Amino acid sequence: MIEARNLTRRYGRTVAVDALSFEVRPGSVTGFLGPNGSGKSTTMRLILGLDRPHAGEARIGGRRYRELRWPLREVGALLEAKAFHPGRSARSHLAALATANAIPRARVDEVLEQVGLAGAAGRRAGTFSLGMGQRLGVAAALLGDPAVLLLDEPVNGLDPEGVRWIRELLRSLAAQGRTVFVSSHLIAEMALTAERLVVIGRGRLLADTTVAELSAGSGSLEDAFFRLTGATADYRANPAAEAAS
Repeated sequence: MIEARNLTRRYGRTVAVDALSFEVRPGSVTGFLGPNGSGKSTTMRLILGLDRPHAGEARIGGRRYRELRWPLREVGALLEAKAFHPGRSARSHLAALATANAIPRARVDEVLEQVGLAGAAGRRAGTFSLGMGQRLGVAAALLGDPAVLLLDEPVNGLDPEGVRWIRELLRSLAAQGRTVFVSSHLIAEMALTAERLVVIGRGRLLADTTVAELSAGSGSLEDAFFRLTGATADYRANPAAEAAS
């Protein structure tokens, strides 16, 4: 289980995450929604220990991420596409991660097959399209066969077949009893993929509920989302970066 308790993170005078608390439980896909600049990516970075909170804490299975002995074998994460050395092949990139985390090398070819990159395993990752880079990022997240997965906008750059593949993959992983936490700006896709939702705006919790409950009486999840977040939308490209500059 992922637990966030009063997470707070500031950039200058801007509060990117504001006393945010929620839980993500195993066995279902939990979608993470919010307008641009709402703090979704910052929250994921806080959970993974990439940023330090100014207050509060995040735990995965009762422990902070930095306390995990073999992180990749417990938590798989995709925060951005093409987070790899462009000169390495897809296989070499995954093999290096496997070695660093004491993961059997046989697992490399298993995940390359799973994400549809077996035929491109020897290509330099720097030549990959955005969609192929996303698939390689998913492969890295799955490499340690983790019980917890955090994916930030995993369908970016994917064609319709790839979007459907991600949807089915996430639901199958959750059905195995894993904890799956996925952010997206594609509300209609979350309606098809997720069972539960955490919705934030300006770093604060707006809803922690099911897709069915949030959509009830609104006609669609999209209508419910815009009604819930309308007053919190911030359309600057990167308000946290602006505040820090």
